Amino acid sequence: MEKLQFNIDIDAPREKVWETLWNDKTYRQWTSAFSENSSAETDWKKGSKILFLDGTGQGMVSKVAESVPNEFMSIEHLGMLKDGVEDLDSDEVKAWAGAHENYTLKDANGTTQLLIESDITEEYKEMMANMWPKALNKLKELAEQ
Repeated sequence: MEKLQFNIDIDAPREKVWETLWNDKTYRQWTSAFSENSSAETDWKKGSKILFLDGTGQGMVSKVAESVPNEFMSIEHLGMLKDGVEDLDSDEVKAWAGAHENYTLKDANGTTQLLIESDITEEYKEMMANMWPKALNKLKELAEQ
């Protein structure tokens, strides 16, 4: 697995960026770059399960590995959701289970710098390298409103 990194400066305080990242309404908007009907079922607290959904009953099963409000969120991906059934054990899942997606927010001269670090398999590298910048530009737009 490789680690992709993306960063963006957002003209908003860390608290506003954090809220925009994880609030259900704005989460659905900025993550639409990955899937048009993207959503997440969770409370975003450390140890909590996350179901990342695409609107058709498909998605990913993950957990909040770490959450420090307004500073850091680490998500560990555990498996897939197919037709409403969790798959945590197939060979397909084992190839990438344990991958992390980390969000770090830092103050930067009156703006917030958001750094994303995402473990990714070669199969999805190009696709995610194209989708993340679109998602982050949408996040920036929402947080700066």
